[in-house]
Amino acid sequence: MIKSATSHWLVQRITAVILIPLSFKFIIFLNLCVNAPYEETKAWLASTGNLVWIFAWLVVVFYHAALGLQVVIEDYVANQGLQSLLIKAINLSFLIMTIAVSVFMYRSL
Repeated sequence: MIKSATSHWLVQRITAVILIPLSFKFIIFLNLCVNAPYEETKAWLASTGNLVWIFAWLVVVFYHAALGLQVVIEDYVANQGLQSLLIKAINLSFLIMTIAVSVFMYRSL
């Protein structure tokens, strides 16, 4: 967990910048999902390079979202104990979602 507000702010900005190029590849993937046959989409995703890009996008977007939700909780929840509990619950939830989506992606190949 990030302790200082400055490092939290910086990491949130870094993840946002990293998401820019990763999102272009994700948009290509979404376009394939909508317009291409299933086998073509599956073959595209099975390519190691594309799979790594999509997995990187997944990890970074979930981490970025968890950081953003942490800021909202810190700003609007006054009780420190509840704040800590909610932040831990969100971090655990995003970790579980990352693992679940990764396993689902791997099994669908």
